[in-house]
Amino acid sequence: MTDNQHHLYKTLSHGVYIIGVASGEHRNAFTAAWVIQVSFQPLMLAISINPQHYSYTLLQTGGICTVNVLGKHQYQLAEHFGDSAIPDKMAGFNWKTAKTGAPILSDSLAYFDCQVSHYCDAGDHKIAVCEVLAAGILHPGIPLLYEQTGDMDGSEALYPKNT
Repeated sequence: MTDNQHHLYKTLSHGVYIIGVASGEHRNAFTAAWVIQVSFQPLMLAISINPQHYSYTLLQTGGICTVNVLGKHQYQLAEHFGDSAIPDKMAGFNWKTAKTGAPILSDSLAYFDCQVSHYCDAGDHKIAVCEVLAAGILHPGIPLLYEQTGDMDGSEALYPKNT
């Protein structure tokens, strides 16, 4: 492996998303880059989530979420929703409510309204496999790619060093 593993892993192409979760009246949103389509029939997405975060508890209890696609110009949104120290990350933004009841970020390029099918263990994360129940384009544009976020998420420090 290379000494700069974080640069190597950033070459894997994937976008940056805001995941909106809800359980009853409780709502939250977080930044995710590890989202992938995993099935055509039914249409399903897989989302990687840290089980130590509050959003994971809401996802487990509510069983619903939205995947909101960020545009190339929306780096600041990715940074904002990636900061777990902000008490009410959703305040000050416009939200719609999906058919499932999960929050849709009105400024996103597109959204997928999902219901959790099942979970899988994945090292220090959990994979939520979700069935897409509805989707839509809100603002056509070019998606923000994970590679374009630099070390915004602090992941560089998490990659193992060569021995």
